[in-house]
Amino acid sequence: MKPVPSLPYTQLPDLTDAERIARARAFREEMATRRSCRMFSDEPVPREVIEEAILAAGTAPSGANHQPWHFAVVSTPEFKHRIRLAAENEERTFYAGKAGQEWLDALAPLGTDEDKSYLDTAPWHIVVFGQRRGGIEPGDDKTNYYVTESVGIACGFLLAALHGASLATLTHTPSPMGFLRDICGRPKTEKPLMVIVVGVPAADAVAPLHALRKKPLEQISSWH
Repeated sequence: MKPVPSLPYTQLPDLTDAERIARARAFREEMATRRSCRMFSDEPVPREVIEEAILAAGTAPSGANHQPWHFAVVSTPEFKHRIRLAAENEERTFYAGKAGQEWLDALAPLGTDEDKSYLDTAPWHIVVFGQRRGGIEPGDDKTNYYVTESVGIACGFLLAALHGASLATLTHTPSPMGFLRDICGRPKTEKPLMVIVVGVPAADAVAPLHALRKKPLEQISSWH
């Protein structure tokens, strides 16, 4: 690579092969316990937990290091309820037939419907936006690159951090999502991609058995 201002690469721990395997397996086993949650408690969660998780998401790799993401954090009952009403309005149309029968059949084993009452109950919503324009400096107005890919990686980091803090999460993607831009007061150059609902699971929370089915290694990988 061309010479640029640099610093030494992060010094990683010098592990044995067995230790590396053990760490990878431990992380896999922890993440395998993550479940999408649609039954939340209204138990408060400290803001600092959300801040640390978002900072973890902000360490994700991104195109040209432009970090083309914005996390609009919603906790006030008024704003959470506005999101719920708008989401349920879109979802009613979706489940009434807009989605198409194949999509509805795919969702049937999960038991989802237009009722999004958990949006009122969960203490935090993190509304994730992809920024088409921006840059690394405040006030930059440059083209951002690989926005969807970069934001997707950041969301993965965010979900892992929240799960590591023993919090339940749900990736909610109403369609269309333009109302999220309006509610959160974000510019037209930003595209809402998802709402990550965060909180403590309700005491009677359950997960559909279908959600526990994960493809085996031989189905999700090939080796050349």
